[in-house]
Amino acid sequence: MTAAPTVRMLINARWIIPVVPSGRVFERCSLVVQGRDIIAILPWEEAARCYRAEQTINLYDHVLIPGLINAHGHAAMSLLRGYAEDLPSAQWQQERIGPTETRHLSPDFVADGTELAMVEMIKAGTTCFADLYPFPEEVAKKVHRAHMRAQIAFPVSAEPNAWARDSDECIEKGLALRDAYRGDELISVVFGAPAPASLDDPTIKKIAVLAQELDTGVHLHLHETAAEVADSVRQHGLRPSERLQQLGLLSEQTRCVHMTQVDDTDINLLQQTGAKVIHCPTSNLKLANGFCPLARLLTADITVALGTAGAASSNDLSLLEELHTTALLGKTVANDATALDAYTCLQMATLAGAQALGLDARTGSLEPGKAADIVALDLSATDCSPIYDPAVSLVHNNRAAQVTHVWVDGKALMLSGHLQTLNEREIRGKTEHWRTQLAPTF
Repeated sequence: MTAAPTVRMLINARWIIPVVPSGRVFERCSLVVQGRDIIAILPWEEAARCYRAEQTINLYDHVLIPGLINAHGHAAMSLLRGYAEDLPSAQWQQERIGPTETRHLSPDFVADGTELAMVEMIKAGTTCFADLYPFPEEVAKKVHRAHMRAQIAFPVSAEPNAWARDSDECIEKGLALRDAYRGDELISVVFGAPAPASLDDPTIKKIAVLAQELDTGVHLHLHETAAEVADSVRQHGLRPSERLQQLGLLSEQTRCVHMTQVDDTDINLLQQTGAKVIHCPTSNLKLANGFCPLARLLTADITVALGTAGAASSNDLSLLEELHTTALLGKTVANDATALDAYTCLQMATLAGAQALGLDARTGSLEPGKAADIVALDLSATDCSPIYDPAVSLVHNNRAAQVTHVWVDGKALMLSGHLQTLNEREIRGKTEHWRTQLAPTF
C-alpha cells in the first residue's frame, strides 16, 4: 500500500470561503498547503486519509478566507493618525498634513510609519497592500523583512520634497527601485502620482509611454474631490479622466483611487480602457469628499477594489472595517437594500484587489495553485452568534480582534494572535518617539 504523501500543513477549519467559486462556503474542510502554495481543499476525514502533514492546525470555530488586500494606502501616514481632525479636505492637506510632512519627511519617518501600519494591517487580516508615498525604498525594505506582500507605487510629482527634487528624479529613483526588486516574489513596484493636477502634460505622456514599454501599472488619485474636477475643466477643458485618456495614461494597468465624482463619461472611459477603481469609503466619508457610485460601477463590469487610504484620513487600516462601511454605504448610495451582498464585498477585498494590482495569478482566492495567503478568524464570540452565513458575519459582525492566524506565501505572520515577523513592542516605542516629535503646535 502506497504511503500518503507528506505535505507541509493541514489547516482544519469550521468554514472556508475560497472566493472562487463565488458564493461557495466549504464546511468542515481542510486547506492543504505544500511549500508556499495551496494544493487542495478537502473534507477533514479525506484530507487526513490522503495526506500526512508536518503540521496540523485545528481551527474548529474559525473561518478561513483569502488574505485581505488593501489596494490603496499611505502606510507611513499612520504616524499622523488623529493629527488633523474635523477639517475640510483642502484645509486638512494644505494647513495640517502637508506642512507637517514637509518638516518631518525622512527615511526614518517612512520606515517607522510603515512598520506601525504593517502591525495594524496584519492583525486585521491584511496580507497584501498597495502603497503610495515618498521614500518607497524604505517601504520595500520593511515589507521584505515582515514578509508581507506589497505593491509599491513611487510618487511622481513636480513638487520638490525630501525624497526627490522634481518629476525626472522621481522617475529615475522609482525605476531603480523597480529594477532592484524585479523578480521578487512578494514585492512589485509601479508608477504612482498624487493626482493628475500635480503633473503637466509632457510628464503624464512620459509616464504613459514608460508604463506601456515596461508593462507596469500606474497608481493615482483620481476624481477625489469636486474641486479637482472643476479645476481640471477650467484649466484644460476636460474632466481629469478625459485628460488622462487623451494623454494615454488611462488603461487596464491604471488604478484610479477614490472616484467620488463620477458621471456617465467617466464610466464609459473606465469601461473602454479597462481601468480599475479603488474605493476608499472611510477616508471619503471622513473628509466629506463625496460618494463613489459603487453599484453603478459594478453593474458596468468595472473592477472595484477596496483601500483604506492613510490613517491620517481614515484613522484605521482595517479592511474589515472597510467591508462593513462598503456594504452599508453602497446600499444607501444606490438606494437599494439588495445592492452589495456580503460575497460581493468580500470579493472586492480579496480577488478584485488582486486583479486591480495585477496579482491575481498568485493571490486573492483560496484555490489550488495559488499562494497560501490565508487569514483565519474566530467566529465563536457571542456577538457573532448565531451564524447562518459566515460571509454575512464577516461583513456585518467583524472585528480585527477576531483575526487569529495570518499566512503569506505559506509563512506565518501571526499565530494565535501573536505576530511572528514584527516586534510590536519595539515598534510602539518608536511610535511614541514620533508622537513627541510631531506633537501639534497649532
